Amino acid sequence: MAEKIATRQAYGDALVEFGVNEKIVVFDADLSKSTKTAGFQAKYPERFFNMGIAEANMMCAAAGMATCGKIPFASTFAIFAAGRACEQVRNSICYPKLNVKIGATHAGISVGEDGASHQMLEDISNMRVLPNMTVISPADAVETRLAVKAAIEYEGPVYLRLGRLAVPVIFDETYEFEWGKGVQIREGSDVTIIATGLMVHEAIIAYDILKEKGISARVINIHTIKPLDDAIIEKAARETGAIVTAEEHNIIGGLGSAVCESLASSYPVHVLRIGTQDKFGKSGKPPLLMKEYELTGKDIAKKAEAVIALK
Repeated sequence: MAEKIATRQAYGDALVEFGVNEKIVVFDADLSKSTKTAGFQAKYPERFFNMGIAEANMMCAAAGMATCGKIPFASTFAIFAAGRACEQVRNSICYPKLNVKIGATHAGISVGEDGASHQMLEDISNMRVLPNMTVISPADAVETRLAVKAAIEYEGPVYLRLGRLAVPVIFDETYEFEWGKGVQIREGSDVTIIATGLMVHEAIIAYDILKEKGISARVINIHTIKPLDDAIIEKAARETGAIVTAEEHNIIGGLGSAVCESLASSYPVHVLRIGTQDKFGKSGKPPLLMKEYELTGKDIAKKAEAVIALK
């Protein structure tokens, strides 16, 4: 069985690892134990700032640090980073294109028992619509570490979408993260499953289910939702003729929307979207919620068979 590590934990570990760079400063909104920035606080206390429950102010302070040549990471739950502080992210970070990295943890339905108020299902939509913003949704701990490293090296705003739930480690130390490039992780010719975040593992489960039925499914991991890798998506559409997208997010405005927008101007094919169907979340254990909202590998496999039938 694959080792399970939450992407929020990998994010915190990466900040400690790369914190030897004295330009890096970390802000948190009184949630450092949950966002896992407490490790950075312990090792580099002079470069850690607890801003209290004042997320909007935190984004503005991070922007100010960026104008002084620092590389600020502003961390809080996704509901607050992309929701409560959205206007400050827009006007204080994206508009002047400042070098602020937003570590948004506890995204998606897998927040679980915290319920609808904290299950952020709209953040990809909110962030990818902002000019100058890059949106990254890592699939596992390995990819998260490399995404943090890439964000440090990149000049400009970055939104890192991270989860609370421990998820299987998919990649090993040989994995290469390329900014803005999707990764084909399974070969296939009948249908393509395009997934992001923890749904990448569910897509791999779907691949195995479909393989047992004699269906050849291609699986693509889209870790960078903006800028989107249009080329890998168009290639998949041309070669397989049918697409399923899978995300732990509202189907409106997220990965599925981005893929549909891309294909509409390049190579239109049938696309079916897995995600929350324009609904809020509810309180419950993550595995039960994944089933309730039809976000499992079995659900992806069913959708794949349905889209093949439309070809």
